[in-house]
Amino acid sequence: MSVRKDSLPRPPFPPMTRSGSRETLPERDKAGRERGEGSGAGGAGERRWCYLRAVGTRWPWGGSEEITLYLKMAADTSVEILQKVLENEILQTAKVVEEHLDAEMQKLDQMDEDELEHLKQRRLEALKKAQQQKQEWLSKGHGEYREIPSERDFFQEVKESKNVVCHFYRDTTFRCQIMDKHLTVLAKKHVETKFLKLNAEKSPFLCERLRIKVIPTVALIKDGKTQDYIVGFTDLGNTDDFTTETLEWRLGCADIINYSGNLMEPPFQSQKKFGTSFTKLDKKTIRGKKYDSDSDDD
Repeated sequence: MSVRKDSLPRPPFPPMTRSGSRETLPERDKAGRERGEGSGAGGAGERRWCYLRAVGTRWPWGGSEEITLYLKMAADTSVEILQKVLENEILQTAKVVEEHLDAEMQKLDQMDEDELEHLKQRRLEALKKAQQQKQEWLSKGHGEYREIPSERDFFQEVKESKNVVCHFYRDTTFRCQIMDKHLTVLAKKHVETKFLKLNAEKSPFLCERLRIKVIPTVALIKDGKTQDYIVGFTDLGNTDDFTTETLEWRLGCADIINYSGNLMEPPFQSQKKFGTSFTKLDKKTIRGKKYDSDSDDD
């Protein structure tokens, strides 16, 4: 069954005609344009005409394929332009870096023997100073994870070093052993920080002063003042299976070690296992003081 064109819905504006190879507006639209009406120059009719003339179709018979093709070509052109802009930006950046390197190399080439010797001496002095600083840290007990016997020793140790990590533990808490394992590794890697452990049952005054209520708790001390705490494993992915890198990241967030990774990307976010295996316990008493324990061992 054929459909007559005059049975189709009328377009919202007068249909177009062709005169040879040139498209023109109907005569009545031309007259309206001469009178300055809405369908004339700059009016809605003219804008619709220009749009349909651009996409090469006539309303309402057919033309959807041409419109789709036109839009696709426009999108491809935009992508191509964007690619060219990005390529140009990359080339400009590479050019700037290359010019900077060339300038540095030229500067070195223009140095005489005295200037080169002076530069060499400055680098040697920097290396020597760094080595002396490392030896000073080692003489103060850095580079190893060790236990201090009493509260009095704690104050002396903190006074000697700028950055101190102190783990308050209890022998019967197995999660303290997990923390010990990771801190032992980090103490050797980050010589700039002192790593200590102190038995919470033997330091009730210090635990009360630092408000330590959960075991294990790691106090992070800078310039003799407690800046932050790692309470349990909540900040470490909330799991017993956290990695040494996760603990290292957490210490880096507190600026207590020289962390070289990206602080915006916690290592435990990439771990598939993200649950918790904690068991809630009754409060434990240490010399009349009550403390929470992250362990299910008594």
